[in-house]
Amino acid sequence: QVQLVESGGGLVQPGGSLRLSCAASGSLIRINTMGWYRQTPGKQRELVATITSTGSTNYADSVKGRFTVSRDNAKNTVYLQMNSLEREDTAVYFCNAAAVTPFGGTYTFWGQGTQVTVSS
Repeated sequence: QVQLVESGGGLVQPGGSLRLSCAASGSLIRINTMGWYRQTPGKQRELVATITSTGSTNYADSVKGRFTVSRDNAKNTVYLQMNSLEREDTAVYFCNAAAVTPFGGTYTFWGQGTQVTVSS
């Protein structure tokens, strides 16, 4: 089993910044793509940003130029630096990882989610 533990959410004013972290642990051989998704009540979970093991990134159009995803492969950790936050960024943010396990195959794992609230 693989566990993803997120941290760094909270309340921030519009225009402010937050940095989310997500550390993976457990029975894994390596992690391929890691990423961040977000969800608001009544809406489907949507992609925010992903990053491959070699550092290739992909962003939702709504966060391009404001958010930066990065990772530390040695620590199995992915980060999301969020700048110029807007009220529309308010959501529960979920970490996601595609991990190769000792039991064979690649599986997708999710964190428990961390709340980000942008409000004055």
